[in-house]
Amino acid sequence: MVVTPFYVAGAPETSDDVLTVRHPGDGREVGRTAHATPEQVDRALDAAVEAAKESLPAHARAAALDAVSRSLAERADAVARLITGENGKPLKWARAEVGRAVSTFRWAAEEARRFSGELQRLDTDPAATGRIALVRRVPRGPVLGISPFNFPLNLVAHKVAPAIAVGAPIVLKPAPATPLSALLLGEILAGTDLPAGMFSILPVPNDRAPGLVADPRLPVVSFTGSGPVGWQIRDAVPRKHVTLELGGNAAAVVCADWTDFEWAASRIATFSNYQAGQSCIAVQRVLIHAASYDTLAALITEKVRGLKDGDPFDEETEVGPMISAAAAERVEAWVAEAVAAGAKVLTGGTRDGARFAPTVLADVPPEAKAWSEEVFGPVLALSRVGSDDEAFDQVNASEYGLQAGVFTRDVTVAFRAARDLKVGGVIVGDVPSYRADQMPYGGTKGSGVGREGLRSAMDDYTEPRTLVLTGLAL
Repeated sequence: MVVTPFYVAGAPETSDDVLTVRHPGDGREVGRTAHATPEQVDRALDAAVEAAKESLPAHARAAALDAVSRSLAERADAVARLITGENGKPLKWARAEVGRAVSTFRWAAEEARRFSGELQRLDTDPAATGRIALVRRVPRGPVLGISPFNFPLNLVAHKVAPAIAVGAPIVLKPAPATPLSALLLGEILAGTDLPAGMFSILPVPNDRAPGLVADPRLPVVSFTGSGPVGWQIRDAVPRKHVTLELGGNAAAVVCADWTDFEWAASRIATFSNYQAGQSCIAVQRVLIHAASYDTLAALITEKVRGLKDGDPFDEETEVGPMISAAAAERVEAWVAEAVAAGAKVLTGGTRDGARFAPTVLADVPPEAKAWSEEVFGPVLALSRVGSDDEAFDQVNASEYGLQAGVFTRDVTVAFRAARDLKVGGVIVGDVPSYRADQMPYGGTKGSGVGREGLRSAMDDYTEPRTLVLTGLAL
């Protein structure tokens, strides 16, 4: 099989250290690439430093980003099939991911054109008569982006697109299990007019990642992945600018006033199991007002049972395999722990290799991992609450704080949720799994620091620089 090249300073290269990528469902070979050698990594970082010395015009940055967006749209079917091949997510969700990546690069192009700065009058004080300040944001320097397996294209896009939009060179380390989608993006980027050094995409084993993180040539680190690894990165480089998106323990609250049970149940069932639950905002906990609990619990369970679990290349499949058998075994152990502590399995709870059946649990003790930690699998836990305030307290009891969904039509409850819930985003009338790629996205507490979303990431990759002009007739 052909070895897919990686990209060193925008140019395709390979090495003798071949990396074979396999489909999670049946282990068949999807493709091959290679690990970048230390010498290749060194050249990529040197090129990023050189590229950072040049100021790339906004029109050039925007044109490259627009070209990537168009190319992804033109190749959408092939890209989606590659995502399904290496990640295992059903084709319907892979197509959605490609569509989001198309939008992510388009938004980045638009933001690049309007990333202009701010004028401040300084003559509000007599001593500053005739003075005005121009405050612009400039790149902090080359960016190290580290992306996870669960969205192998769009979460790569959320590292690469804002970096190019602000003119910051980026060195991307894709997840070892799913590098091929990132390398396809590298092929597209290599076809633009971006100068050498503006991007490198380097498959590197995880045990070599600390060296990349520590390298002084990369003053910005943008990481999406597990909490323990993320906090280790931040602790290891306290003088670097580090952004972390570390996942969550997403809760949906069904408030006392909510009556559209069909909508709530459908959305909860779907978005606890999409991506096989391997999304940091997949619904994990559902807090249902006691008056509605029995009806809604039965309806959610029925809809979860009705999800089609099968071949991810089948257009009708809704739930596919997890990323590996080991990941599914961990979820199996967490469910077993919850059951041993008194939880009830309403549906699912079984494993077959890398597949874990869509599962609904009830009466999960709060100390069980299936309730308190991030399951990152197709497991949903239901809980009965006596009031909206009790539900909000349970949401906040988590060490995570990424997003929460609040099913209510009462605007006062919605605003109270936005005020009281210690999360980065509150989605009213829907599950916490909603995300628009241009909006600020990130969390509090154990869910990380910083924000994704095009303009928010552009701010993270840059710092303000002030120019004061004197002696002007204002």
